[in-house]
Order: sequence, then structure tokens, then C-alpha cells
Amino acid sequence: MLIPFFFKLREAGVPVSITEFLTLLEALEARLANASAEDFYYLSRACMVKDERHFDRFDRAFAAHFKGVEELFDSMMGQIPEEWLRRMAEKTLSEEEKAKIEALGGWDKLIETLKKRLEEQKERHQGGNKWIGTAGTSPFGAYGYNPEGIRIGQDESRNRRAVKVWDKREFQNLADNVELGTRNIKVALRKLRKFAREGVADHLDLDDTISSTARNAGLLDLKFVPERHNAIKILLFLDVGGSMDDHVRVCEELFSAARTEFKHMEYFYFHNFVYESVWKDNRRRHREKISTMEVMRTYGHDYKLIFVGDATMSPYEIVQPGGSVEHWNEEPGALWMQRLTHTWPHHVWLNPEPQQRWEYTPSVQLTRELIEDRMFPLTLAGLDQAIKALH
Repeated sequence: MLIPFFFKLREAGVPVSITEFLTLLEALEARLANASAEDFYYLSRACMVKDERHFDRFDRAFAAHFKGVEELFDSMMGQIPEEWLRRMAEKTLSEEEKAKIEALGGWDKLIETLKKRLEEQKERHQGGNKWIGTAGTSPFGAYGYNPEGIRIGQDESRNRRAVKVWDKREFQNLADNVELGTRNIKVALRKLRKFAREGVADHLDLDDTISSTARNAGLLDLKFVPERHNAIKILLFLDVGGSMDDHVRVCEELFSAARTEFKHMEYFYFHNFVYESVWKDNRRRHREKISTMEVMRTYGHDYKLIFVGDATMSPYEIVQPGGSVEHWNEEPGALWMQRLTHTWPHHVWLNPEPQQRWEYTPSVQLTRELIEDRMFPLTLAGLDQAIKALH
């Protein structure tokens, strides 16, 4: 069973060798996994994966090979009993039926009503329009529809209408070694480069060496200069999860090209909008957050700031304290965006959504105002425009 797993990892692009495989066998012989699926998962990953960038590939290969393995993450459902959210049916409505369903009337009303429901509700409900449950039109629950609700206990987004999500959601890191189908993105990014000689003078300057040797009566006089490097510094903020799942491929292509073209590049992930913290690894985003204020203090004003995201969300997530879809933010996202753009005046936002849709999405309009209309489509033409704006 383990030999096919080894080849499955190789097929998935995990650079595992016989050495790592033998290490896993030795660990199993020493009974380090203790007959637990979870223990075996972590043991095999520790033995077979040497670079965190390959964790996602390992996870997919593991899931494909060991079908039916138990979930490795605990539920985060808090006060809401699991039986209330058991999926018995799924609500499917026509566009006409959806149009007849009214929202509660704003963020404060939504939160206040949820608190009241938690105090009042004593049993499971399905198919209704009031209580926390499934397959209904209530603002609270799963597998139903409401134009402005809080999604609770659903495995993935369906209608993308929730203004807050009460789940533990796992996002994937963007791969930085995607084989690009075209070199056009790299060519476009090269227009942003600015070369300067940096570091130790260990690069032979052939022209100066010849001139100096000639002036020195033929005695060899070697001349060295620092190697030329791209002096542009980039801060890349990447939106992941939710509606951005539709744009993973193009974002990975951009990420791969940027990692190749820029020596000085730092990246951070966020979901929907930037708040008081960001993260470097999506699997550890709940445990290893990085203070946005600390990022602002660490990187100088000479960095170029690039956001990548569809800016498609509830407007509450931008303008409202507590409006974040996943946590309670003390300050609105708009305030953090103002701080970021003030810290790095050279900034742009790249949007993978088609530009003709922007005017119909209120959150996109709000974001464009906050970044001084420096939003450009994530296309080759859009990259050219963004690069001109960054100079």
C-alpha cells in the first residue's frame, strides 16, 4: 500500500526520494504512528516532505490514495450543536424566488438577531425562514439561500452571499513553481525592473580590466564590480479563498513570474480585505498571524505594493467594524487600506474579474476609491497599465 503512495506523491509533484520513503518505513517499524490515521498523516508528511511549499500537493495525494481517511481538523462550530446543521436537503431556488426573499436590513440588525436566535432556539430546524438550520431562507444556517446572511456549518460557498462565515475553512497556498503556459506575464513584469550593482565586488569587469592592464604596461590588473541585480522591491498581498478559487490558476502564474523576476519580493495572504493581520501560510493562518502594523514597520517606503484580489465581498467587510467575514475586526478594513497606501505610495490593485463587471459590484467601487482608482485588470494590458502607475 505504501509503494503506490510513494509513486502517487511523485506524480503529484512532491520531490520525494527513496531515502525519505525508507525513513518512513523505519518510523512505522518503530511504531511512531500508534495506529492512528492522524498520527500517520503527520508522520508521513514529516518524513516525505522537506519543503512547506509542497504540503498542499502532499495533502491532495494523501487524500486521493487513502480515501475515507477521517478528518484531521476539529470542528469550530462553538455554541451551535452539530445536529442542527445535519445536511438533510439543499434549497434550490429560481431567480424569481430569490428576488422575493428580503434581507433583515443591515449589519447591526443581522448580528442582533443572531444573538437572539442563539438564546431562543432549542432544537434543530430545516427548511424555514427564521431559525438556524439547513435548506431554508433564514439568514442563519447552511445549504439554503438568503441575500444577506451568516453561513454556519457549510462545507463550501454556494451562492456567495454570506456576510460572515462561522466555519473553519482551509485555504491553499499558491504554488510558486507553476509551469507557465506563456512567458508574457514575465515579459510584462520585466518592464518594472531597475538594475543596480549590489553586493560584494566579485564580478569581473572585463572592459576595465583590459584598459587597466594596458595602462599598467601589460601587467595584469584585474577589476571587479558588484553583480547587477534587479533593485525593485515588491510587496505582494494575495487574496485567497472564497470567490478567488475561480482565479487560482492565473494568480499562480503571476506569483511564479514575480518570484522569478524580483529578488526583493515579500508576499502575504489575506481573505477578501486586509485587516489587522495577514499570514504567510494558509494552513497556519489561525495560529501564525502577522501583524499588519508590524509589516508596515518592517518594509521601507521604497517598496512597491501590489494587491491581487477580485474585491468582491459584502461592503460591510470594508466599512464596518466587525464586518470581516471570518473574525471580529475592531477597525474597518477601509482604515487599514488607508494606512497601507499611505505607507507605500506606489501601489496598485490587480483584479482577475472581467473589468465590465466592476461597476455592478459595490465592494469593487469602494476599493477603487480607497486605492485612488489604481485598480487594473489582471490581463497583459492591465499589467502594462499597473507597471506605468508604479513607476
